[in-house]
Amino acid sequence: MPRNRPGHRRRALLRRPSGANTVVDGLSARTLAEIARLELSRNYLSPGEVSAAVRTWKAHMRQPLRVLWREDEPGGTHGDCCGDPREARELLGTVTRALSPRAARELRRVVSRLDGRDGRDGLDGHG
Repeated sequence: MPRNRPGHRRRALLRRPSGANTVVDGLSARTLAEIARLELSRNYLSPGEVSAAVRTWKAHMRQPLRVLWREDEPGGTHGDCCGDPREARELLGTVTRALSPRAARELRRVVSRLDGRDGRDGLDGHG
Protein backbone atom coordinates (compact mmCIF):
# COMPACT_ATOMS: atom_id res chain seq x y z
CA MET A 1 0.00 0.00 0.00
CA PRO A 2 1.55 3.35 -1.00
CA ARG A 3 2.10 5.88 1.72
CA ASN A 4 0.86 9.46 1.60
CA ARG A 5 3.45 12.01 0.68
CA PRO A 6 4.16 14.69 3.34
CA GLY A 7 2.82 17.48 1.11
CA HIS A 8 -0.54 15.75 0.87
CA ARG A 9 -0.74 15.48 4.64
CA ARG A 10 0.08 19.17 5.11
CA ARG A 11 -2.58 20.17 2.59
CA ALA A 12 -5.10 17.97 4.36
CA LEU A 13 -4.34 19.77 7.63
CA LEU A 14 -4.99 23.13 6.01
CA ARG A 15 -8.30 22.14 4.42
CA ARG A 16 -10.97 24.46 5.63
CA PRO A 17 -14.69 24.93 5.19
CA SER A 18 -15.57 26.77 2.02
CA GLY A 19 -16.07 30.49 2.43
CA ALA A 20 -13.86 30.66 5.53
CA ASN A 21 -10.62 31.76 3.93
CA THR A 22 -8.08 33.97 5.59
CA VAL A 23 -7.28 36.67 3.07
CA VAL A 24 -5.82 39.98 4.18
CA ASP A 25 -4.33 42.46 1.73
CA GLY A 26 -0.73 43.25 2.56
CA LEU A 27 0.15 39.93 4.20
CA SER A 28 2.52 37.42 2.69
CA ALA A 29 1.47 33.87 1.87
CA ARG A 30 3.66 32.65 4.73
CA THR A 31 1.88 34.88 7.23
CA LEU A 32 -1.54 33.93 5.88
CA ALA A 33 -0.64 30.25 6.25
CA GLU A 34 0.51 30.85 9.82
CA ILE A 35 -2.74 32.64 10.62
CA ALA A 36 -4.71 29.78 9.04
CA ARG A 37 -2.86 27.25 11.22
CA LEU A 38 -3.48 29.43 14.27
CA GLU A 39 -7.20 29.65 13.49
CA LEU A 40 -7.38 25.86 13.35
CA SER A 41 -5.34 25.25 16.48
CA ARG A 42 -6.83 27.79 18.93
CA ASN A 43 -10.19 27.30 20.59
CA TYR A 44 -10.89 31.05 20.62
CA LEU A 45 -10.61 31.31 16.81
CA SER A 46 -12.55 29.91 13.92
CA PRO A 47 -11.46 29.72 10.27
CA GLY A 48 -11.61 33.14 8.62
CA GLU A 49 -12.08 35.05 11.88
CA VAL A 50 -8.88 37.09 11.59
CA SER A 51 -9.75 38.37 8.12
CA ALA A 52 -13.28 39.15 9.36
CA ALA A 53 -11.76 41.15 12.23
CA VAL A 54 -9.55 43.08 9.80
CA ARG A 55 -12.59 43.82 7.59
CA THR A 56 -14.63 44.97 10.62
CA TRP A 57 -11.83 47.25 11.85
CA LYS A 58 -11.25 48.59 8.34
CA ALA A 59 -14.95 49.38 7.86
CA HIS A 60 -15.07 51.11 11.23
CA MET A 61 -11.98 53.21 10.58
CA ARG A 62 -13.37 54.34 7.22
CA GLN A 63 -16.48 55.82 8.82
CA PRO A 64 -16.47 59.60 9.08
CA LEU A 65 -17.31 59.53 12.78
CA ARG A 66 -15.09 56.99 14.53
CA VAL A 67 -16.79 56.55 17.87
CA LEU A 68 -16.22 53.35 19.75
CA TRP A 69 -19.40 52.92 21.74
CA ARG A 70 -19.60 51.34 25.11
CA GLU A 71 -21.46 48.08 25.48
CA ASP A 72 -23.70 49.47 28.20
CA GLU A 73 -24.92 52.39 26.09
CA PRO A 74 -28.56 52.12 25.07
CA GLY A 75 -29.06 51.42 21.40
CA GLY A 76 -25.56 50.03 20.95
CA THR A 77 -26.74 47.11 18.83
CA HIS A 78 -24.51 47.84 15.84
CA GLY A 79 -22.19 45.04 16.90
CA ASP A 80 -24.98 42.49 16.51
CA CYS A 81 -25.21 42.90 12.75
CA CYS A 82 -21.78 44.06 11.66
CA GLY A 83 -19.40 43.03 14.41
CA ASP A 84 -18.05 45.08 17.28
CA PRO A 85 -14.94 46.99 16.18
CA ARG A 86 -13.53 46.95 19.73
CA GLU A 87 -13.76 43.16 19.83
CA ALA A 88 -12.22 42.96 16.35
CA ARG A 89 -9.31 45.14 17.45
CA GLU A 90 -8.80 43.12 20.63
CA LEU A 91 -8.81 39.91 18.61
CA LEU A 92 -6.16 41.33 16.27
CA GLY A 93 -4.02 42.15 19.29
CA THR A 94 -4.42 38.65 20.69
CA VAL A 95 -3.57 37.05 17.36
CA THR A 96 -0.54 39.32 16.95
CA ARG A 97 0.84 38.10 20.28
CA ALA A 98 0.34 34.47 19.22
CA LEU A 99 2.14 34.84 15.87
CA SER A 100 5.84 34.53 15.18
CA PRO A 101 7.75 37.84 15.28
CA ARG A 102 7.89 38.11 11.49
CA ALA A 103 4.17 37.43 10.98
CA ALA A 104 3.26 39.71 13.89
CA ARG A 105 5.27 42.53 12.31
CA GLU A 106 3.35 42.14 9.04
CA LEU A 107 -0.04 42.13 10.78
CA ARG A 108 0.92 45.17 12.90
CA ARG A 109 1.90 47.01 9.72
CA VAL A 110 -1.48 46.30 8.10
CA VAL A 111 -3.42 47.38 11.19
CA SER A 112 -1.25 50.48 11.63
CA ARG A 113 -2.13 51.50 8.10
CA LEU A 114 -5.80 51.15 8.94
CA ASP A 115 -5.27 53.22 12.08
CA GLY A 116 -3.49 55.91 10.09
CA ARG A 117 -0.37 55.54 12.22
CA ASP A 118 3.20 54.97 11.16
CA GLY A 119 4.80 53.53 14.27
CA ARG A 120 4.00 50.88 16.79
CA ASP A 121 0.33 50.54 17.56
CA GLY A 122 0.20 48.59 20.79
CA LEU A 123 -0.95 45.36 19.19
CA ASP A 124 1.99 43.44 20.56
CA GLY A 125 1.36 44.47 24.15
CA HIS A 126 4.57 46.50 24.41
CA GLY A 127 3.18 49.95 23.82
